[in-house]
Amino acid sequence: MGKIIVTRKVPDKFIEQLEAIGTVELWDDAYTPMPRDKFLNALSEATACFITLSEQIDDEALNAAPNLKIIANMAVGFDNIDVQLAHDHNIVVTNTPDVLTETTAELGVSLTLSVARRIVEAERYVQEGQWQSWSPYLLAGKDLYRAKVGIFGMGDIGKAVARRLKGFEANIMYHNRSRHIDAEEELGALYVSFDTLLKNSDFIICTAPLTEDTKDKFDKQAFAKMKKEAIFINIGRGAVVDEEALIDALNEGQIWACGLDVLREEPIDMKNPLLNMKNAVIVPHIGSASIVTRDRMIQLCVDNIKLVLAGQAPLTPVKG
Repeated sequence: MGKIIVTRKVPDKFIEQLEAIGTVELWDDAYTPMPRDKFLNALSEATACFITLSEQIDDEALNAAPNLKIIANMAVGFDNIDVQLAHDHNIVVTNTPDVLTETTAELGVSLTLSVARRIVEAERYVQEGQWQSWSPYLLAGKDLYRAKVGIFGMGDIGKAVARRLKGFEANIMYHNRSRHIDAEEELGALYVSFDTLLKNSDFIICTAPLTEDTKDKFDKQAFAKMKKEAIFINIGRGAVVDEEALIDALNEGQIWACGLDVLREEPIDMKNPLLNMKNAVIVPHIGSASIVTRDRMIQLCVDNIKLVLAGQAPLTPVKG
């Protein structure tokens, strides 16, 4: 029986499935990543590893894993893995697409509404005892109804966000590296250039993965092109945004507000200026965090490991 590394604590019902096919080394903490030195040491005998975005799979990790057959990544994105290098080592890489699409889209729209209607700010206003009377423009926010919404990244999550926005009769435009005719026909989404998206959107929702093309896409020049009343939402990857440029844009009134589920550094540094801004809402990377969805993500990782160790093709391979 092979050795299977699991780098975060997950429910026993999943560990029991893995124990039926191998010896499991579990990092028994749900909140703290497995230390790098411990991870590298564990890889020396591993035939499979179940990882999260916290684990970096690079040349050092792969050279430490002579028996590794599969890396099961509990995420859709895989920018934490050098996929081509893993394939060069004859290691299968898998991810967890599809199962988290709808849940992440729900979070994206929830975050958009929370920022637009100043929900977090309003809750604090009540909790701090500031609610003394009524005023015509007390905590007045922005309407999503019939707004112009630009989606950057029209993959499955982008399309799921767009479907929900149709209920608000939003005017949807999108930018993607390639056109999605199905989104245009089914959702009435308009394909536009990145500049057009920036200049014309009341809301910009980023759902894009991190690639060489998307890294730092939202920089100083991008924020300068947005409407001063624009709201920026990021549920994609933190490094798609130049955070210093975002902070400057908020401070200087270049944009109205932002909502972020992902950041360049996670967890966030408590000295990050975004935490002191009333017009910035930060949540801790909870896009797929519903109980049902997290169960499905973990089960998909387990199923992929079981299949590969049995000499079969995985359900969701990442192609190099």
